[in-house]
Amino acid sequence: MSLVQWRKRGWLPLAAMALWLLAGCHQDMWDQPKADDYSPSEVFPDGATMRPLPAHTVDRTHFWTDEGRYTGYVGTHYVGNKLVMGRLVTRFPFKITYEDLKRGQELYNIYCSPCHGALGNGMGMIAMRGLALRRPPASYHTDRLRKMPIGHFYDVITNGYGTMFSYASRIEPDDRWRIVAYIRVLQRSQDAKPSDLPPGVDINQLPLIHTTGDTGPAWHNITYTAPYISISSTENGGPMSTSQEGSEK
Repeated sequence: MSLVQWRKRGWLPLAAMALWLLAGCHQDMWDQPKADDYSPSEVFPDGATMRPLPAHTVDRTHFWTDEGRYTGYVGTHYVGNKLVMGRLVTRFPFKITYEDLKRGQELYNIYCSPCHGALGNGMGMIAMRGLALRRPPASYHTDRLRKMPIGHFYDVITNGYGTMFSYASRIEPDDRWRIVAYIRVLQRSQDAKPSDLPPGVDINQLPLIHTTGDTGPAWHNITYTAPYISISSTENGGPMSTSQEGSEK
């Protein structure tokens, strides 16, 4: 085919465009110069690519001084290369107040109620609207979970459990404890007795936490009384740190 025929058919501009595009395609775009973690380097005097940490650098995951507050366990240690979990925390690392319960309620409704339900009975809207699981979302109103140390709930929020993923990136550590406190409120709201109140306390004079559940046969409006029937005196935090509490029990 002659050059004139190429021009008539419009192929010459296409061929020129193809050559122009091919000129930009070479291995340098694929094999870019970069430094791998353990590769040698001619840039630094020590010949290593990875640089030493600046002085006084603090590992963001290991600067906590209160193990129980940030893990839900005390006494965790290594035996050789094996991690041995300690004891679950049995007291809150700080004294739970009415405002803490309100904050815990707010976060529970955001993160937990879709699966566990407003009542904590495992009948959240995700569960009710067809989420098929071998193990459905847990109800907090079982003897096993009523007796479970509070560190268990903190650990589940932090690390996940079963099909539940970790909420560590979404919920700050102290807010996780506030959610745990509110879970105790839910548990006591369905299992509390007038005899649980201290002598001389009038149930009608206690502050209230109001929560409205979804309507339907499995739901009803509920009112929680705080703080007396929610957080027992043996669990509520005091002057001692969580780690100290755990070491004494």
